[in-house]
Amino acid sequence: MGNTFLLKAEVRTKTGTKDAVRIRKQGRVPATVYGHKETPTSLSLDAHDFVQGLHQGHRFMEVEIEGKPEAMIVKDLQYDHFGRHVVHVDFMRVDVTERIKVQVPIELKGTARGIQEGGIIEEHASRLEVECLVANIPDTIVVNVKDVGVGDVLHASAIDLPDGVDLVSPVETLLVTCHMKAAAISAEEGEIEEEPVATASGPEVITEKKTDESSAG
Repeated sequence: MGNTFLLKAEVRTKTGTKDAVRIRKQGRVPATVYGHKETPTSLSLDAHDFVQGLHQGHRFMEVEIEGKPEAMIVKDLQYDHFGRHVVHVDFMRVDVTERIKVQVPIELKGTARGIQEGGIIEEHASRLEVECLVANIPDTIVVNVKDVGVGDVLHASAIDLPDGVDLVSPVETLLVTCHMKAAAISAEEGEIEEEPVATASGPEVITEKKTDESSAG
C-alpha cells in the first residue's frame, strides 16, 4: 500500500435524500462512518479529492473529522444510475495494528506464452480475499501469466502474495485459463468465424452498488 491519503471531512447534521442532493450540488459526497462499536457518523467529503484518492489506488485513508484524523478504509461505494459518479461512501474505522479481511483486485502481468500459440487468456476472477495488517493492504495482487500456455490453468494456490498477506479465498479458486480461440464454420459463407470470448473486468476492492442513495442519505 502506498502512503496514507489524508482527506478532510465535515460532519453532517442533517440526513435524507434532499440534503444529500444539496451536498452533491456543492461538489461534495455524502458519507457514513461505521466500526469500532462507535455510533455511525454522517459526513460529507470533497468529491474531487475523494475520487482522486480512489484513482491513485487508496482504499486506506486518514479522514480528518473536526480536526482529528481517524484511520479508515473504504468499505462500500454507491454510484449513480449510469455508474459514473460516486454518490455515497461507507467508511469503516480501523486500527493500523489490526489484521482485517479485504477484497483486493487482481492485476494480470506479462504476455502469456499461449497467445503466441494461437490461444486466448480468460480471466475467471477479478479479485481475491486476503487478510493482512491494515497498513499492508496491497493495491493489487499481481498474477504473472507469462508462462501460461494453451491448456494451462492458474488457481489461487499458485499466487505469490506479499509478506504478511494471507490468502482467505479458497486455494482452488480459478483465476486464469488459456485455450484456443473457438471457431465455427459459417453455413452460408463457408468461412471460419472466430467466436469472441468475454473477459472479466476488475472491480474495486469494495463492493459497488449501482443504484442511487437511499432516503437514509
